[in-house]
Amino acid sequence: MKKVRIIDSHTGGEPTRVVIEGAPDLGEGSLDERRDVFRRNHNAFRAAVINEPRGNDVLIGALLEKPHSDQCDHGVIFFNNIGPLNMCGHGTIGLLATLRHLGRVEIGSHLIETPVGIVKTTLHNDNEVSVRNVPSYRAKGKVKVKVPDFGTVHGDIAWGGNWFFLVETPDLEFSLKNVDELTAISWRIRRALESNKITSPTGAEIDHIELFGPPAHLDAHSKNFILCPGGAYDRSPCGTGTSAKLACLHADGKLQPGEIWRQESITGSIFEGSVEIEHTQVIPTIKGSAFITGEGTLLLDENDPFCWGIPT
Repeated sequence: MKKVRIIDSHTGGEPTRVVIEGAPDLGEGSLDERRDVFRRNHNAFRAAVINEPRGNDVLIGALLEKPHSDQCDHGVIFFNNIGPLNMCGHGTIGLLATLRHLGRVEIGSHLIETPVGIVKTTLHNDNEVSVRNVPSYRAKGKVKVKVPDFGTVHGDIAWGGNWFFLVETPDLEFSLKNVDELTAISWRIRRALESNKITSPTGAEIDHIELFGPPAHLDAHSKNFILCPGGAYDRSPCGTGTSAKLACLHADGKLQPGEIWRQESITGSIFEGSVEIEHTQVIPTIKGSAFITGEGTLLLDENDPFCWGIPT
């Protein structure tokens, strides 16, 4: 009977499950090397923690790791229902809330190492956390894609820690009752990108689709719907997605350094975002709130036919 200790939280409605004990040994390499080891050798563990019957498609997992860089306080590898992630903004906010819950961090700044680089986090007095993300940028703007059963769209390919295709769709209804339609449209766009062999500049798959339109909150600037790689939609405004959005806004001259942009999610939660320029690079900072929702121990019994999760 293997035991895995976890802490659950949510950031703007999007859940994070941090594994604090019982994770596999991934070695002493860099975080991106350890992520690859996790992908190659420990997929069953990932599925056991995230997939049903212990988890669900919405849940984002986080392995709390010893950092490779001696300047960092903690390391983390994020994963979802289909595999490891490069980075996760809402998950980083949830991670800081978890570390505070455990008494491992105090109010102030902390460096967190991820597979795509080091991010600076700031834990505030309340439940808020700021994440100074990795450099973000728009790789290509106004990319034309013909989407079956929807029409032609024009979107931006942008990096915010993950690859996004951002499409303005002001005529769609951004509400929870319209999630099925938004999901279907986002899947069509993703399949259209694949069939047209539209990728990132490095050939990586664009695995996040971000639709956006007018906000519902008076103090927000935009409302988004984000389809994640595993097919679930993001309940939060998405930290890496908001970072990609900020980079696009700056590229268009619509957001200057230090200005605040408020991104509303499909559930109504809000992230505050801003950018700064460092050596010509756009560095976004995202601020949101996280709350602890549970703590416990997962039991992995190999006699259980679904010990390693129900395959997705």
